[in-house]
Amino acid sequence: MPAIRQQINIASSPRTVWRALTTAEGLMSWWVDEARVDAREGGRIVLTSEGDDGAPLEERGLFHTVRPTRKIEIAWDRNSPAETRGTRIEFNIGKDGDETRVSVIHSGAGPLDDEAARAVLDKAWKSALQTLRQTLEEA
Repeated sequence: MPAIRQQINIASSPRTVWRALTTAEGLMSWWVDEARVDAREGGRIVLTSEGDDGAPLEERGLFHTVRPTRKIEIAWDRNSPAETRGTRIEFNIGKDGDETRVSVIHSGAGPLDDEAARAVLDKAWKSALQTLRQTLEEA
């Protein structure tokens, strides 16, 4: 199964990183324009961002795995209009000295099967993780 794997270290606590990944306020600070989040196993997540055409684009999914301050796995809805439809995103959080290491694994069929689309998503994840680090380190 194709996957994108990336990680970044952030000079912030695991709890702070956790809140940035599991709360509406946190997600809107670095990733999306709007968020509705029920961060528990089986809970829904709905993220809204501006699409390429300027119209709102909604991603819908379920929290599959939630291990507070350590791991989150989101399964995106197969019927979602977003490019991530039918994929999974896993965030792993761990201490690394004085920093917190965040690793992301984005896997699944669909857009990740196409090399060009996977390259676009890989670049988007690099940018998103850098924005996450910048947002948390400036707070």
